[in-house]
Amino acid sequence: MELEYYLKEETASLLDHTCTTIPNDKLNLPGPDFTDRIMAPTDRSNRVLGSIQQLFDHGRLAGTGYLSLLPVDQGVEHSAGASFAPNPDYFDPENIVKLAIEGGCNAVASTLGVLGAVSRKYAHKIPFLVKLNHNELLSYPNTFDQIYFAQVEQAWNMGAVAVGATIYFGSPESDRQIQETGKAFKRAHELGMATILWCYLRNDAFKKDKDYALSADLTGQANHLGVTLEADIIKQKQASNNGGFLALKDFGKTSDLVYSTLTSDHPIDLTRYQVANCYMGRSGLINSGGASGKDDFATAVRTAVINKRAGGMGLISGRKAFQRPMKEGIKLLNLIQDIYLDPSITIA
Repeated sequence: MELEYYLKEETASLLDHTCTTIPNDKLNLPGPDFTDRIMAPTDRSNRVLGSIQQLFDHGRLAGTGYLSLLPVDQGVEHSAGASFAPNPDYFDPENIVKLAIEGGCNAVASTLGVLGAVSRKYAHKIPFLVKLNHNELLSYPNTFDQIYFAQVEQAWNMGAVAVGATIYFGSPESDRQIQETGKAFKRAHELGMATILWCYLRNDAFKKDKDYALSADLTGQANHLGVTLEADIIKQKQASNNGGFLALKDFGKTSDLVYSTLTSDHPIDLTRYQVANCYMGRSGLINSGGASGKDDFATAVRTAVINKRAGGMGLISGRKAFQRPMKEGIKLLNLIQDIYLDPSITIA
């Protein structure tokens, strides 16, 4: 891969960087033996370990310990019209699953309805991850809250390997969401499924001179709360700034060492702090791909390079892949996977 073509002027900065804030020998890094080395000593049952291993054993990244997931829950989260109008083929759930399979993904993540519509045909062909809760946008005026659309047992009955949920940390509803999701993840583990938590920040107060919902310190703490709920994998937006705790008056607690020693302004160091808050990588960090735009391929490569070099476990990229013709979506997913397959891209 010609990384210089995609990374442009950031090539040297991203590929040659050495992280001195939190050294990589402190991390529990992804690898072919991740389940045996990191997950097996936990309280997860043999069934859960088997489900986690199923995720690791599928797709182009099988056997590496890295994950490439296709998430398509945007039909609820962002409305079906806004999500699928650029490519109406994806109103049909079968095309979502086909994209994940043809794109070499480890799993497909979507709603109860999408995966349930085709489960008998595909649940044995690619691991299913059922997203249990969503933010719906049909109430007026729009409100922003994660409510449960599905039960854990429904995911288990269709043959899902994992369940996922979102918590809007920092929102007025977050206490309820934490309690609901804690119960759901407990039940999922009882039934032998893996758990993935979307650890998003949501509060208008976080938007000041910067959007501190993307700050390393706040997203890091959200990750730490997520692994406390025993999320096996954490999904988080990649940090692009820092100092969220400092920007808000009388908010939370932090330490000067977070900013002087444990982080820097470098994007890999910011993401390394996110990994550190996932119990030093004992729960894998997958970063989200974000919205589709004009530079999707370059953005995807940059995000993947930062995640991998920071010690993350992979990417979960949806709109960049499905809001374009399927061949282009497959190309983009494969491009992301190539980053994790490239041995020359090392841990910083």
